[in-house]
Amino acid sequence: MTPIYVTYLNGLDIEALAITDDEILQAIETSLAAQGRGETVIEPRMHLKPDPAVNGHFNVLRGAIGAPINAAGVKVVGDYVDNYKRGLPSEMAILNLFDPATGMPKAILDATAITDMRTGAVTAIGAKYLARKGSKVLGHIGARGTAYWNVRLLDKLFDFDEIRVHSRRPESRDSFAERLTQDLGKPVRAMADWESTVRGADIVVEASRLLQPEPLLKTGWIKPGALVVPYGTMSAVELSLTDIMAKMVVDDWGQCRGGQFGSLRAHVEAGKLSEATLHAELGQVVAGLKPGRQSDDETILFWHRGLSLSDIALGHAMLEKAKRLEIGQRLRFA
Repeated sequence: MTPIYVTYLNGLDIEALAITDDEILQAIETSLAAQGRGETVIEPRMHLKPDPAVNGHFNVLRGAIGAPINAAGVKVVGDYVDNYKRGLPSEMAILNLFDPATGMPKAILDATAITDMRTGAVTAIGAKYLARKGSKVLGHIGARGTAYWNVRLLDKLFDFDEIRVHSRRPESRDSFAERLTQDLGKPVRAMADWESTVRGADIVVEASRLLQPEPLLKTGWIKPGALVVPYGTMSAVELSLTDIMAKMVVDDWGQCRGGQFGSLRAHVEAGKLSEATLHAELGQVVAGLKPGRQSDDETILFWHRGLSLSDIALGHAMLEKAKRLEIGQRLRFA
């Protein structure tokens, strides 16, 4: 048998690729358009909680993308909220890529940074199509790993005049604001509470880390015409939030309509978000099959739970760049 090799990209390799903001956004927008055109296969994520006494679980994401990417993938990502106490990221992940025609393994990638980058890119691409073009104020709740890429890639597209961030722990939000201020070259304000962060913002992103559902983001704070992007594992929004929305968009209805977790789980269960009230999946908007924002006065909600397709697309882009730059290791599989 001809020897089979897989490419292994560890965290240092991923960092050495120095993938650009534009490369990240292009990979994710391409995958969303493919999803909208029906050129992908996506299975709802699965959860594994090894120990009920531990505040953490694994997510298992599976999917495949057709030409020109031609890759199937499975990502396993741990989501352990208290890891900061051990000096560890809350989310650590492995992405496996396969040839969908033969099942042959192609690559193993450290997907911790991929998870953060692709989540931020989906937030940003969602805003590209659903936020007002003149959006200048961002209110961001949460300082988790994905939060940095939310703010960075949103600012790449909108060049905000004002960026406000908040998280539960003062040391976390202060260091988050300092890092963003340095990297973006503009002041980022650490806010003391949810209301001052959210009220009057053109784009509101809620990426909190709650232990249990709690309606901390109030519907009355939302500016008419704003885009609201909630994606916390536990719901932090009021049940009335969907009542003010002109359009509701999700990344994948199959994932959003069921499961244990999600920021709008109660809204689905109450029938406020359903196939009847859903405007579109984001991929349909990106592919031009359904309209995005049509007027400045539309208040729009975008809920994304995280797509295996985004992991696969960004992992593929990194793999191709690694080949060009001769980064990574070849491991003998068979």
